[in-house]
Amino acid sequence: MTIKETALLAADILEDRKAQDVAVLEVIDLTVLADYFIIATGTSTTHVGALADEIEFQFKERGIAAHHIEGHRAGGWVLMDYKDVIVHVFTKEAREFYSLERLWSDADRVERATKE
Repeated sequence: MTIKETALLAADILEDRKAQDVAVLEVIDLTVLADYFIIATGTSTTHVGALADEIEFQFKERGIAAHHIEGHRAGGWVLMDYKDVIVHVFTKEAREFYSLERLWSDADRVERATKE
């Protein structure tokens, strides 16, 4: 699985679990931190935790291990570091406050095929 495929898989998992406003940003030319940022919003702190749990579970099933996970699943932001792919799951308020899309506005947004 390529790095881009991993990023798109994360986005698909989040959308399948009803995350809102899922964005895939290609940051490879902007930072050494990662190649892709996935940003998504959960409807509540419980939903944020469930989204993060689902990413962790499905990635582990595919042999993709997290390098580091930060944030309390009952809080407003969970950061999941898979080395080349970093997944950010926020509550709406936390996403607005941290405004990562504005911070990384030079990043290319990866367009994804819509599911039928």
